[in-house]
Amino acid sequence: MQAAETYNDHVVRLFLLASAVWGIIGMLVGMYAAAELAWPALNFGIPWLTFSRIRPDHTFGVIFAFGGSALMGTCYYVVQRTGHTRLALGRVASFTFWGWQLACVLAMATMPFGITQSKEYAEPEWFVDILVAIVWVAFGSVFFATLARRRIRHIYVANWYYGAFIIAVGLLHIVNNLAIPVSLWKSYPIYSGAVDAMVQWWYGHNAVAFFLTAGFLGMMYYFVPRQAQQPLWSYRFSIVNFWALISVYMWAGSHHLMYTALPDWVQSVGMAFSLILLMPSWGSAANGLLTFNGSWARLKTDPAAKFMVLALVFYAAATFEGSMMAIKTVNSLSHYTDWTIAHVHSGSLGWVAMITIGSLYAMAPRALGQPAMYSRKGMEVHFWLHLSGTLLYVIAMWWAGVTEGVMWRATSADGSLTYSFLDSLIAVKPLYALRWLGGVLIWLGMWVMAWNLWYTAADARAHLITPIPVPIPEPDVDQIPAPLPAQG
Repeated sequence: MQAAETYNDHVVRLFLLASAVWGIIGMLVGMYAAAELAWPALNFGIPWLTFSRIRPDHTFGVIFAFGGSALMGTCYYVVQRTGHTRLALGRVASFTFWGWQLACVLAMATMPFGITQSKEYAEPEWFVDILVAIVWVAFGSVFFATLARRRIRHIYVANWYYGAFIIAVGLLHIVNNLAIPVSLWKSYPIYSGAVDAMVQWWYGHNAVAFFLTAGFLGMMYYFVPRQAQQPLWSYRFSIVNFWALISVYMWAGSHHLMYTALPDWVQSVGMAFSLILLMPSWGSAANGLLTFNGSWARLKTDPAAKFMVLALVFYAAATFEGSMMAIKTVNSLSHYTDWTIAHVHSGSLGWVAMITIGSLYAMAPRALGQPAMYSRKGMEVHFWLHLSGTLLYVIAMWWAGVTEGVMWRATSADGSLTYSFLDSLIAVKPLYALRWLGGVLIWLGMWVMAWNLWYTAADARAHLITPIPVPIPEPDVDQIPAPLPAQG
């Protein structure tokens, strides 16, 4: 079989391996950061080991290293299958892997030493930002070049989400990180004051929107029907949700800046669009869940399907919670408390991590030329470890957040505060220990996944140079690739 007649899964396998490794590293750092909040002496007086230094390492490692590697790998996998064509620009695709890993290593190696812009989700300094921009443009070039050479006339909806994710994240990254370097290790943004805050949260919220939502919805729209082994519940509905989501999401970022120096009308716009955002978010969640109608029995035997269904449930819950927290009266209680942390991790651990893990389990055997994962029991163990850890984490932080909000607002008859800030810290400290325990369970689950992938890849490790042949089927140009016809 000629190479031109097979999919290029070599780079897919590399990203698959990287996502497993970064998942362990990123969640280990998060687990240690959580331990420092419960037991502060664990920083040992070492500056680069303090919570404020390692917390950006955790967020970058989990979002961009783990999540980004999974997104890029699944994107390359999906665009080939839905287009019935081999990945375009093979050498550039390889460059995107190595360039992305280099950017992740540089970011995570420099931030603990204070080499940072101090911007949420955009901490790396200017030289890392430039490398990220170059890699991202290369990534987009490979994706759109592959899409252009597709042998199927139709562009499946997963590729719409991947395309929007690539374009929007590139735009957000470049605009937010416009800065003037003053040395190799330091730069200053071109924005100042409230303008800098507005640009940052236009980026910060839409990094969540297009990196952690649109990209992973692309993943969901391909792998959920495949795992359910039946067509998407409503293809038309998926297109409506796509255009609604990308039209509304860009306007909601200012809900991160309630009761600040930002103009009040901008805060109100952010609140209004956050409420509207609930409709397309729930639409996608419902579309994914209803795809399992008639296939619910698969949940008894297929752990990957369990991950996907629970991911969609968490997506629906987290988007509802996010819209409600954008209401000013609710925000006055929740903001700056651990309720926000609970919300973020309900989305990241419940939605993002679970749809990623489920998709990796669905994709890995095919990409590695195997009939199934090495251990189904290992997948089951991972599911229960991850679900238990996520629930422990989120419930503990909900409890802590509401406790903090109520204590901070409590006043005595004379108008003075009833509780000091230290009182609130003492009240939530046991919940911080519970949060850490949840993180330990999640981290152990990532080890189980890495072990399972390692043994599933035993045969593929002997074929690192020549890709495992996966034939490209002859397309029917008038149909969506089976089993994904339009319905609804």
